[in-house]
Amino acid sequence: MRTYQIASIPGDGIGKEVLPEAIKVLEALAATCGFQLQFSSYAYSCAYYKTYGKMMADDGLERLRDSDAIFLGAVGFPGVPDHVSLWGLLIPIRRTFQQYVNLRPVRLLKGIASPLKAEKPIDFYIVRENNEGEYSSIGGRLYEGTEQEVVVQESVFTRKGVDRVMRFAFELAARRGKKIASATKSNGIIHTMPFWDERFKAIGQEYPEVSREQFHIDILCAHFVLHPDWFDVVVASNLFGDILSDLGPAVVGGMGIAAGANLNPEKEFPSMFEPVHGSAPDIAGKNVANPIACFWTAAMMLEHLGETEAAALLMNAIETTTAAGKVLTRDLGGNATTTAVTAEVIKNIGKN
Repeated sequence: MRTYQIASIPGDGIGKEVLPEAIKVLEALAATCGFQLQFSSYAYSCAYYKTYGKMMADDGLERLRDSDAIFLGAVGFPGVPDHVSLWGLLIPIRRTFQQYVNLRPVRLLKGIASPLKAEKPIDFYIVRENNEGEYSSIGGRLYEGTEQEVVVQESVFTRKGVDRVMRFAFELAARRGKKIASATKSNGIIHTMPFWDERFKAIGQEYPEVSREQFHIDILCAHFVLHPDWFDVVVASNLFGDILSDLGPAVVGGMGIAAGANLNPEKEFPSMFEPVHGSAPDIAGKNVANPIACFWTAAMMLEHLGETEAAALLMNAIETTTAAGKVLTRDLGGNATTTAVTAEVIKNIGKN
């Protein structure tokens, strides 16, 4: 029987609620489709940091290395600065395991009302460069606390890093609607963004069947709101992709249905799958968090593992649930609990 080793990191806040519910769904799918998932749980989190002064054990990355995938709930905790959790856990995982593609689906699910007057289907992917770009630790401060204080932050764009994420995005576009858009700001950022544009054009020539456009990031954000149906695949640098991948879910119902994946496409290292919504400490422990983002993230993990039948069953079960509109959490207009949504999705597995 096909067996997969999954490292689960519930994390903080609602991560500790939605991840166990997603595991219930995954186990139901495994039983239906004839494979096994073996979960190893790790307490790496901001709560771990409060106790030990670090986000994970010293050998934490080595413990994760032999997994087939990493399934993360959320990280974030009052009193622990966001840069501590990001640079202490998420970025080391993404960079050590060469998870250079951050993939975010943006799709209007059946039964979910967009906050926009969306008359056409919305269904696209944001492909974010995940290892370099604007998120660099290169830089520093001089003359701190004085009127002469200087702060420098370097962006790092390499041909290898840009080309590989571009190629992934073009491959995805070639399998889908055969069109791609690039986020840029080459009219104001004089070195990195013209280079990004040059590589977009160069890689695009390898895919003549894919039509390509590029937009400055400011007008692209406007188009996400005014014309979300225009897009199929959007490729962006680390910072721009981060911004767009929160804006995208906002136009299709909110962060409660925002899935995400940090991919090592070659599968030389484990990929990490995490919903986008964060730890939401204000609603943690109340059994009201929307687990759909985590379920959709689980479907992306199954797809990456090659369990396409299970991934399709899960997405169908999610949309059967949202289309019926009877068992939804309050962010989607209902009053159902987290656990009630889980039970409904499991019940709908295999339904047309």
